[in-house]
Amino acid sequence: MIGDASRVLAKHMLNSAKDLLPIVLVIAFFQVLILQQPIPNIGEMFVGLFLVVLGLTLFIIGLEMGLFPIGESMAHAFAKKGSVAWLLIFAFSLGFGTTVAEPALIAVSKEAADVAASGAMIENTTAAKRSYAEGLRYAVALSVGLAILIGVIRILKGWPIHLLIISGYIMVVIMTFFAPKEIIGIAYDSGGVTTSTITVPLVTALGVGLSSSIKGRNPMIDGFGLIAFASLTPMIFVMAYGMII
Repeated sequence: MIGDASRVLAKHMLNSAKDLLPIVLVIAFFQVLILQQPIPNIGEMFVGLFLVVLGLTLFIIGLEMGLFPIGESMAHAFAKKGSVAWLLIFAFSLGFGTTVAEPALIAVSKEAADVAASGAMIENTTAAKRSYAEGLRYAVALSVGLAILIGVIRILKGWPIHLLIISGYIMVVIMTFFAPKEIIGIAYDSGGVTTSTITVPLVTALGVGLSSSIKGRNPMIDGFGLIAFASLTPMIFVMAYGMII
């Protein structure tokens, strides 16, 4: 039993090391051949790389054992129950809850508030910056929740994902001309912080599980694309937030 577990862990670690190898080679190439500087603390770096490989391995195993089965089983259960309202409530809550607690979003919101205060967009007080950061954070979380909700409706109705994404980016381009220039960069970055290590697996599993449960749906065609839409809507909401605030 222990031997089998060790072999599985070793196999996953080897795959993780292969995934990280291109990154290591690129850094080593530019450090040694382009910058022509020695690699500092090479011993500590190898220890750090080992810990990264181990962490990535355990994370992937955790996804396969926990998050993906949970997302798929809940999608199957909601589809079997036949309650569209509860499914949509769950989809919105999943997108909102996982995003509002995302550490990267919290950090970006605080940094945006500091920049806004230094640029005289808001008062340079702790209360004003906290209010601005929390408003930005909840605007992004609300947009992701709405995106997942619309994405689930898309799966149920069979709408093509590319039409939603194209329409969304057209709206982003239009709003860019009217939004305050100080908020545009924050809006574009906010789309990236939503793709967290918790949101992506759960939302992907939800989409794949739901499309697998509906007759006539192809999980490869209909199950994916939720994350792309979830990364798009924060740009729209943050620019709207900048126009209002």
